[in-house]
Amino acid sequence: QVQLVESGGGLVQTGASLRLSCVASIPTFSTYTMAWFRQAPGKEREFVTAISWFNKSTYYADSVKGRFTISRDNAKNTVYLQMNSLKSEDTAVYYCAAKWKSSFTITDNDYDYWGQGTQVTVSS
Repeated sequence: QVQLVESGGGLVQTGASLRLSCVASIPTFSTYTMAWFRQAPGKEREFVTAISWFNKSTYYADSVKGRFTISRDNAKNTVYLQMNSLKSEDTAVYYCAAKWKSSFTITDNDYDYWGQGTQVTVSS
């Protein structure tokens, strides 16, 4: 059974940094495009960033470009989200998602597997 487990969330102040991790129990992890989404209270889930299975190319939402960095370690079946210069509007539950041998998609329904989410709260 495939599981994605996120960790690293917490409560931080504006301008701080956090690194989220997502460990995937997928034997063929290297063949999955991995993404991070987030959902703020009262809002729909939104795409944050993704990293390709094929060449590790990355794609970011405009709201996080230049502040967030996605990376992956296929040997550890792990995808990371480094979040710098955090803002109050980054407060949300962050989810990682996996899609088999796919190019980027920002549509959450396109992803095959999801984690349970980790809370990030940025206080001003």
